[in-house]
Amino acid sequence: MLHRAQRRPQFFYTTAPLPCPYLAGRTERKVVTELSGPEGEALHDRLSRAGFRRSHNIAYAPVCPGCQSCIPIRIVVEDFKPSRTHRRVLRANEAVVAQEVPARATAEQFALFQRYQRARHRDGDMAAMGFYDYRAMVEDTPITTMLIEFRESPDRLVGACLTDWLKDGLSAVYSYFEPDHAGRSLGTLAILHLVDRARALGLPYVYLGYWVPQSAKMAYKAGFRPSEILTHGTWHPLREGAPPAEAPQAIMNPC
Repeated sequence: MLHRAQRRPQFFYTTAPLPCPYLAGRTERKVVTELSGPEGEALHDRLSRAGFRRSHNIAYAPVCPGCQSCIPIRIVVEDFKPSRTHRRVLRANEAVVAQEVPARATAEQFALFQRYQRARHRDGDMAAMGFYDYRAMVEDTPITTMLIEFRESPDRLVGACLTDWLKDGLSAVYSYFEPDHAGRSLGTLAILHLVDRARALGLPYVYLGYWVPQSAKMAYKAGFRPSEILTHGTWHPLREGAPPAEAPQAIMNPC
């Protein structure tokens, strides 16, 4: 008699409320689940299409009471054309070389990560991370991931982007850059590189996480056109002047 292995149930949990990192005076809650075992990669793919993001070996999505401002967004690679601003960023960084490296933490990366956190997110939780915390962020995952390092002569690390591989695209997990070079828009350069890399690989999307229209530090994501947003459980084109700031966001059934 043939016995089939039982599929392990996938459990989802809701976190305790915390202050929102994007909008002052609001409360953040997340639904989370563990990514582990032989099915972790496939689950991550499904959850990413449903609007989830990854941190370490956890997938999460916002379920904030009374607020639906976090809108999943992804760039449509095939139709993307750099804007005038994007072309200016490319020209300003012609000396920067992107290198894909395995997801392994180094002291050089961590030193840059610390400078970035202290300059840009001094009051955030990540500013207190030690090297072993940083290594866990980079390496503690069952997902196929990589780091893209951005270097300029003489081989100086000026930026990095932790990036996941999905069946339908590349997902920008976390990026950081030399804070003294803020005017060069190295974060934008990282996204432009991901678009080019996805196009070369024949992947249709670059996932940028959550667009928060009311947050100045997250608004830049809408500048990459054409792009799609997830609202009402469906991906559809982001059009000029839409969606409204409180567009409903439904989390699709990932399984």
